[in-house]
Amino acid sequence: MGDIAKDLFSGTVGGAAQLICGHPFDTIKVKLQSQPAPLPGQPPKYAGAMDAVKQTIAAEGPRGLYKGMGAPLATVAAFNALLFTVRGQMEALLRSQPGAPLTVNQQIICGAGAGVAVSFLACPTELIKCRLQAQSALAGSGQVGVAVKYGGPVDVAKRVLRSEGGLRGLFKGLVPTMAREVPGNAAMFGVYELVKQYMAGGQDTSQLGRGAVLLAGGLSGACFWFSVYPTDVVKSVIQVDDYKNPKFSGSIDAFKKILKSEGVKGLYKGFTPAMARSVPANAACFLAYEVTRSSLG
Repeated sequence: MGDIAKDLFSGTVGGAAQLICGHPFDTIKVKLQSQPAPLPGQPPKYAGAMDAVKQTIAAEGPRGLYKGMGAPLATVAAFNALLFTVRGQMEALLRSQPGAPLTVNQQIICGAGAGVAVSFLACPTELIKCRLQAQSALAGSGQVGVAVKYGGPVDVAKRVLRSEGGLRGLFKGLVPTMAREVPGNAAMFGVYELVKQYMAGGQDTSQLGRGAVLLAGGLSGACFWFSVYPTDVVKSVIQVDDYKNPKFSGSIDAFKKILKSEGVKGLYKGFTPAMARSVPANAACFLAYEVTRSSLG
């Protein structure tokens, strides 16, 4: 089995582990991000993360927390396969000799390069996922034009292709997606390597136990979100924005309007569930990747 095939397969397994652990947190994050600003004197639809969990389970049952998982289940595997494969290929390019360990700075470069590649897969997937997750938050908000109900991932894709400018419509939010994926993955792979090297104490990091890999993976995932969270909020609001009557003309406009109407707090809506998700989800992803990769030899 070649290196590319190993990375593809191991990345796929890592992606599935990440999604199963992390999707309910992600649903709550998107619901909090996309809930409309309340009318003057009115409370917001969700008081916070726990309230969003309670309301979702009350209205839709536990299955509501896994809303929109169909699209990412198919693509999160492909996403991680691509992420780890591009990173693996960049590692091979940067290595002075086969099998030589890379520095933290080299891993940052590999992460940034992988981030560019996965942005093109992440953007349409996230658009579909966000529309499905946000529709229950937007329904009942009294806003005009948000009553659209999607039947599922394929229905979202069909409607966007048909009435939102074809293929371009599916790539709405590509700029903030890249602004999230490139620095986010640079930080994630850099921190992952840094923590592993620190815990190995100058020894070979491939000999580290599962606990060390879980810790390094969890911390690196937290660093991803910590470094790029406001960009993710901008991406979410642009992707669920109404096509016919858009509130935002682009990323910068969305950033300014959120700041103006909700302050800095508005750029961190849903931050708690995102951080709560990032640690177990990324720990599971990196562990599944490393265990699968080493079992393939």
